[in-house]
Amino acid sequence: MNFEHVNNKTPRKGDLLISEPFLPDPNFERTVIYICEHNEEGSFGFVLNRPSELKFDDIIAEVEDFDMTMYIGGPVQHDTLHFIHRASDIIDDGVIIKENLCWGGNFEQLKALINTKQINEKDFRFFIGYSGWGAGQLQEELDANSWIVLPNATEKQIFDIPPDQLWRTILKDMGGRFKMYSNYPSDPRLN
Repeated sequence: MNFEHVNNKTPRKGDLLISEPFLPDPNFERTVIYICEHNEEGSFGFVLNRPSELKFDDIIAEVEDFDMTMYIGGPVQHDTLHFIHRASDIIDDGVIIKENLCWGGNFEQLKALINTKQINEKDFRFFIGYSGWGAGQLQEELDANSWIVLPNATEKQIFDIPPDQLWRTILKDMGGRFKMYSNYPSDPRLN
């Protein structure tokens, strides 16, 4: 993997934001966020490593026997449901983030495909709420060294690494000082 642009402090759609080890905001402690949009108006994305206790069929009544874990996408609008996927061939109207990775799509079509067992659960990640920043807000956090920017997230990072290992695994894979970060205790007083 090429890490030459790590922490270039200019995130783009499709990048990962990795929280610094001692980020003081409990909403983002040891989180990895997939950036779905970043422009002059602001940024938004989803926390990839905060599973909730809820399952998809707990909150969507029209779906049965689909107990996929819902993730806490961030602290904004917990009354909304979002999804990212690598199934643009079967879900229409998704916003392409990069290559085969999409955000959202035709929700009625998704429910029908779920009920007829035509989707691969490994191709989807569902979120309650999202992470959002107004114009310039994310840049201020980057300037304060709250985040590490890793360009071009891979499908493996998004869908395949277990959420409880994601933050640490990505930092270890990045090597150098980032590998050291992966071993920092959550509470430095415990060191």
